[in-house]
Amino acid sequence: MNTRDKHFETLSIHAGGEDRNPKNALNYPIFMTSAFEFDSLEHADATFGFETQDYVYTRGNNPTLKVLEERMAVLEGGAASVAFASGMAAISSVLMSLLKPGDEVVAHRMLYGSAWDFIKNILPQYGVGSRLVDLTNIADLADQITARTKVVYFETPVNPSLEIIDIAAVCDIARAKGAKVVVDNTFATPFFQRPMELGADVVVHSATKYISGHGDVIAGIAVAKDEDYASELKFGCMCEFGGVMSPFTGWLLLRGLKTLALRMRQHEKNALAVARYLEQHPRVNRVYYPGLPSSPGYDTAKAQMSGFGGMVSFDIDGTLPQSKQVVNSMRLFKLAVSLGDCESLVQHPFAMTHRGYTEEEISAAGLTPSMVRLSVGLEHQDDLIADLEQALSVMG
Repeated sequence: MNTRDKHFETLSIHAGGEDRNPKNALNYPIFMTSAFEFDSLEHADATFGFETQDYVYTRGNNPTLKVLEERMAVLEGGAASVAFASGMAAISSVLMSLLKPGDEVVAHRMLYGSAWDFIKNILPQYGVGSRLVDLTNIADLADQITARTKVVYFETPVNPSLEIIDIAAVCDIARAKGAKVVVDNTFATPFFQRPMELGADVVVHSATKYISGHGDVIAGIAVAKDEDYASELKFGCMCEFGGVMSPFTGWLLLRGLKTLALRMRQHEKNALAVARYLEQHPRVNRVYYPGLPSSPGYDTAKAQMSGFGGMVSFDIDGTLPQSKQVVNSMRLFKLAVSLGDCESLVQHPFAMTHRGYTEEEISAAGLTPSMVRLSVGLEHQDDLIADLEQALSVMG
């Protein structure tokens, strides 16, 4: 299918798998097989040598996963993508593929907890330096990148602060210094933001979240603008490290992509209503949502995103115990660490996903121990606001 003249909604349903669908199945089949047979040793030799489009072993390649990879590459505007068993498998494999002992990664000071731990604590064990800096401060970035810096890594919007990092500005500075840029696009999805169009080299996703949308898979995706690099990532890292996605998971993600545009519109509509409600509530100190004009990143978000997403964080005007009491009092918002599901979720970053940060590190990143993070789902916004109203009322 010619992808140049098609809209996102069409591509999320039809892109990928052209001319390779057996039996003309409307939904692409799940190829639940570990190995693929050959007609002869000559056929095997040609396949091992990438002279055919055939398959050897699902750890390296699989028809169902191939369709998913092709579709995600189209949606992100990349040359190719690689499917992984989890978001962290994608993140860690990309970083390991781009860094070697003696190199350094510069990352934003606030990250998803496991990514932060991998960059701050695990990579240095393998001789890779890491520095966590404020990437919203573009004026100082050129001085932060040294000759050792080979990768600049960040999320935007940032988890859980919803800070917005200027992708194009970071890419311009990094490119001039010879560093690659890796952007985690989990919160925005390619429906609302396409980092490669702004200069990023690699985009990663925890596909567990919005790409799936139903809270029933663990998965990761890495999309690259360079096809040769994507092949190296697939066969040199994913295949050898073994973080392979199940074909059944790939099929579920293909199903989730079909409704991604619809879901993201509703997530954003609900999130904006919730953010506006919280912004005027007397027991809320601050609301973090890039779609509010009061947000420090509002102008940058408007410039590089087509929508603001479904994540909202806010600070309780109260103590840490009071913030925990509010979280425990929610009923419609389910207490869980994930995000991007149809169900609305709530979590307490300081007590849950970001518990590895010290209170000083949380403060340095501009957060508070009383922050609450919401993944605003697809329920009716009036019901969500009513749940927040009753939970906040426990503070008196």
